[in-house]
Amino acid sequence: MFEPFLATAEAVARDRPEVDPEAAREVFREAATLLHDGLALDGLDEHDARAVVAALCRDLVAEDPGAAVRARARAVTEHPGDLHDPEGVAAAHLVAASILQL
Repeated sequence: MFEPFLATAEAVARDRPEVDPEAAREVFREAATLLHDGLALDGLDEHDARAVVAALCRDLVAEDPGAAVRARARAVTEHPGDLHDPEGVAAAHLVAASILQL
């Protein structure tokens, strides 16, 4: 789970010159650790877990990350796409928001 978060930190630091790269890496490393330790993705298969991580990486850099994550939770139940367990994915987003205090 750590690689996508660290890649996001690198992208943020590259795209936003005012962001310190090491601080960005530390924030995203901590987020990944909290989500892992909090079992946010527990019960999801690998496909759905990857989808949640990818979405979180996009949502955590939004202007309002909490609103973005909660909107994503609603959207996946309405438009599940290729998700195997849309309800589980939605729940994982809400658990992530809670763990990250968004």
